[in-house]
Amino acid sequence: MHRRSLLFAAAAVFQDDALQRVRAAASAAAGRAAQEVARDEDYWTEIRNSFVIDRNILNLNNGHVCPSPRTVRESFRQFLDYSDLGPYHTMYNVLERQIEMVRQRLAAAAGCDPEEMAITRNASESLENAQYGIDLKPGDEVLTTNQDYGRMLTTFRQRERRDGIVLKAISFPVPAPSLDDLYRRFERAITPKTKLILFCHITNRTGQIFPVRQICRMARERNIPTIVDGAHAFSHIPFQISDLDCDYYGTSLHKWTYAPVGAGFLYVRKSRIASTWPLMAADQKQDTDIRKFEEVGTHPAANHNAISEALVFNENIGIDRKAERLRYLRDRWAHRLKENPKCKILHSEDPAMSCGIGFLSFNGVDGAKMREALLAKGIVTAYVPHEEYSGLRITPNVYTTLREIDYFADTVERELKRA
Repeated sequence: MHRRSLLFAAAAVFQDDALQRVRAAASAAAGRAAQEVARDEDYWTEIRNSFVIDRNILNLNNGHVCPSPRTVRESFRQFLDYSDLGPYHTMYNVLERQIEMVRQRLAAAAGCDPEEMAITRNASESLENAQYGIDLKPGDEVLTTNQDYGRMLTTFRQRERRDGIVLKAISFPVPAPSLDDLYRRFERAITPKTKLILFCHITNRTGQIFPVRQICRMARERNIPTIVDGAHAFSHIPFQISDLDCDYYGTSLHKWTYAPVGAGFLYVRKSRIASTWPLMAADQKQDTDIRKFEEVGTHPAANHNAISEALVFNENIGIDRKAERLRYLRDRWAHRLKENPKCKILHSEDPAMSCGIGFLSFNGVDGAKMREALLAKGIVTAYVPHEEYSGLRITPNVYTTLREIDYFADTVERELKRA
């Protein structure tokens, strides 16, 4: 234990200094409107300095996975180093037990009871616990959209083949005309055979925000459980799970929360825990215990223990400020490129329907080739094909500079002239 104390103390000065800089920036921004702070480059310079990244690559694919700030990386490294001193004791007897404090912190940030919060490795694992864990009979319909995440659609298609259920995927325009339009599409698609609804809080494609509370309440009135894919919402936009009225909510914490890769959570409404089978087997005595969804065999404690440091980092920024900054960065390139006749912006500009995720489509230009042309210039984007549209998903983050955003827009315009 003395060795552990020395190990953890070694980086304490560094961590404290990094956190103090972020806290000082947050203190200076206190009392100011989030939209005003979103344009304060001095404030965001302090936040940006918390990250150590390769500035020779312009990463505009943070929607896949985000880097962790230095304090989170150092915390993760400390936990990992301590684990390796003697894994059975150090990892299981010491660090693994700290998962309960992580659970408390996550539940407080997410707005739910800690006994409804399971700590997982990613959104896919979280959501598949619910997708496979709910009993369905042949002929039962699952309602979703054709723009939900591919793995989640694949999960239900496998249940179609295996269990004889019916997957019903509705379409919606991009950008959607209104939140009410999205709500009505679900309402109209429900039939007496609908036994489950899955949909995204924010889609991984165009960043469309859905009216989660309205859809979930409508489903609850019909006794239909709801699974919400929150992979892109937690730590991206401000909300509390308790306000959504959903039955299941899954997310990855290596995206907008900046936790290490291999961290996520699953919320299960307390009344649903007992009736939901875990993805991996758990003892019957765990039937009503949220921890049954964490049964995955041997796994590192460092990944989930470092979540607490990521939560502190986000708390110091403030999710309201962060959301406005992400929206500001998106609008900077989108407002410029939408004036180009070869460009189509497929995300909504309504702040109630979108935030930091932007989507750039093209008229008469191959989006896949544009992605490769940008990559050759050091710009990483995500090409997102779909049967109804295609283009580039653009996801900067709090460490992205305005100059980098302008470089991206400049490069797109130059490439379009050559196309």
